[in-house]
Amino acid sequence: MITLAHGNGGRLMRELIRDVFAKHFGALDNNADAAVLHQFTGEAVFTTDGFIVDPLEFPGGDIGTLAVHGTVNDLAVSGATPRFLALTCLIEEGFALATLERIAASIGAAARACGVSVVAGDTKVLPRGQGGGLYLSMAGIGSRNAGAPPGLASIQPGDAILVSGTLGDHGTAILLARHEFGLHGDLSSDCASVLPFTSAAEAFTELRFMRDPTRGGIATIANEISHTANCRVTLEEDGLPLQEQVRGICGMLGYDPLYLACEGRVAAVIGPAQAEALLTAWRALPGGSRASIIGQIEPGRPRAVLRTALGGERILDELEDDPLPRIC
Repeated sequence: MITLAHGNGGRLMRELIRDVFAKHFGALDNNADAAVLHQFTGEAVFTTDGFIVDPLEFPGGDIGTLAVHGTVNDLAVSGATPRFLALTCLIEEGFALATLERIAASIGAAARACGVSVVAGDTKVLPRGQGGGLYLSMAGIGSRNAGAPPGLASIQPGDAILVSGTLGDHGTAILLARHEFGLHGDLSSDCASVLPFTSAAEAFTELRFMRDPTRGGIATIANEISHTANCRVTLEEDGLPLQEQVRGICGMLGYDPLYLACEGRVAAVIGPAQAEALLTAWRALPGGSRASIIGQIEPGRPRAVLRTALGGERILDELEDDPLPRIC
């Protein structure tokens, strides 16, 4: 069990770092205050994120895999190859040491699978009742690739919008894992690295923009595009890839899956001449069988719109309230 002494800088903290974290993060030097980034070349890309998911362990992952994939994915959609990670752990007094080690093992395994190294970190222990069990903060550095997308300013009317897989899986899986509303199911989070999808997309010369639809979902990305690129974004209801469990649970509880988080998906904007080729490339990748073209960029007043299966239209307003707190 974690005690306040595990965060005081003394023997217990040294042993915790050595026996739990450094054991699973091969590149972490617990005798140094900073990491030297060896053989780092190219334009550096830097990101940071925090993770407060509840529950900490859920079908398809845990807070550790979520932290690695969330950070790696932010770098990947920015056109970078992730290289190094730094982790901060805020642990509540009384937290089970066995759970912490499981999560540390998940972090190490996910980092190795993504080809990144956890090279630095920090540990703080909060008094009992002042934390949420465990919070993580992860920073990441990568090197920008030659095929990195130019960005939102390059988006043009006629461009197509693609997504690499089903939408809303993570948010719905977290909802089920909380065992609220008497609902049960076997849905797993889509928590995963998107590097294979971003790497494939970077081979296309008409790639304009990529983003991972985490908090706020695909509807939030649509609004970001419309306001920044000064265009209308139209999503096609018939083209949206949704699992039946996601449709059913959202229908029962009044959630809109377009606003629910994904943690292993990419949304991309690409010129219309290359959209089908990118779709074919994504569908050929493991986990990409349900990649879809979900909409297009159109001239007009900046707004995000869903064209329904019946031919009507619904405005996708910007998210204001948090429909599902502590999902990532």
